[in-house]
Amino acid sequence: MPVRALGRMSVHTAACPRPLRHIKKCTWSSPRRWLNLQEYQSKKLMQESGVAVQRFYVADSASEALEAAKRLNAKEIVLKAQILAGGRGKGVFDSGLKGGVHLTKDPAVVGELANKMLGFNLTTKQTPKDGVKVKTVMVAEALDITRETYFAILMDRACNGPVMVGSPQGGMDIEEVAASSPELIFKEVIDIFEGVQDVQALRMAANLGFKGPLQRQAADQIKRLYDLFLKVDATQVEVNPLGETPEGQVVCFDAKISFDDNAEFRQKAVFAMDDMTESDPTETAAAKWDLKYIGLDGNIACFVNGAGLAMATCDIIDLHGGKPANFLDLGGGVQERQVYEAFKLLTADPKVEAILVNIFGGIVNCAIIANGITKACRELELKVPLVVRLEGTNVHEAKRILTESGLPITAAENLDDAAKKAVAAIHK
Repeated sequence: MPVRALGRMSVHTAACPRPLRHIKKCTWSSPRRWLNLQEYQSKKLMQESGVAVQRFYVADSASEALEAAKRLNAKEIVLKAQILAGGRGKGVFDSGLKGGVHLTKDPAVVGELANKMLGFNLTTKQTPKDGVKVKTVMVAEALDITRETYFAILMDRACNGPVMVGSPQGGMDIEEVAASSPELIFKEVIDIFEGVQDVQALRMAANLGFKGPLQRQAADQIKRLYDLFLKVDATQVEVNPLGETPEGQVVCFDAKISFDDNAEFRQKAVFAMDDMTESDPTETAAAKWDLKYIGLDGNIACFVNGAGLAMATCDIIDLHGGKPANFLDLGGGVQERQVYEAFKLLTADPKVEAILVNIFGGIVNCAIIANGITKACRELELKVPLVVRLEGTNVHEAKRILTESGLPITAAENLDDAAKKAVAAIHK
């Protein structure tokens, strides 16, 4: 029996830092995404590169959805709510409608379903408890799949460039395939200067199990996916499944794209599509000041430079019986104003009962951090305990600034000492 393809397309986004020990006790307030694109937007990028995807339209009203269904003139239609969360098919609307993904052969039903989707909140396992309001739906052609394969292009440090990875076993977790049947994982290293060669594309298509005319068709799709990979400065383009239909078509049914944030300056059109309406407001505000912020459910704010140091700080707070309220990374080239804005974000969180500053100055000048801290404490009239541990560049000047400020700042000698003092401060 052919597999019914709903055509789920999504954009893979950089996740939160690797799982930490304290995460068993603390939960993310929301998923962290570096670039948020709706499903139809990623599909559009693929279309623009000549990649074969299902025909689709986008609608923001029930009447537009109905008209789109009629224009498709397809045997079967899939209607999909557009939100930045997984599990839509099993989600529930506050209108009473169950499921954010529906199949139908009757265009009239599309209008009825859209009327119960648009303007209503859809709650899934990945949304906040109140759900996310659906403002757009995608109306697409539903296709059958006779065979599913896996294909991806990614940057590989070991190969100093892009690599193609494929398997004839698609539509499932590729890690499971690699573990159980490693002989079914095929890899082709791409010369970044030469691009994907015809012989490589054909060999990969053959390894994926495409035969006859389909092999050439699959090879063409592989080359087009590589063009997309380069064009949008992707770090990964993953298609699972790259499917074969009963009509003899090779179609990309589901794609996840990771973008290189450092290329934002030349990918303005792509990054302009970033849908910030569903992002956490604090994360959005932090991004404006080039700060990396992830909300947690604890009560000790972590003010740190460097992701590794932030993870270690969160872990040691947990070790001493506390719970981190956030993961805030100042980065390397931080300036005084960014320190001030970071304090504004932290003090605006009603859960925060103490702030722990842990700075290891390399590129960062500790004196700049100290000036930013004193300015923020005075102007924001800090009401919660503040524990500061500074080390590295210009640390003696920084400590002098903090000492002479006359502010109630608790100094710490090292990270372990800082964590102990921060946890103790909230229990006084």
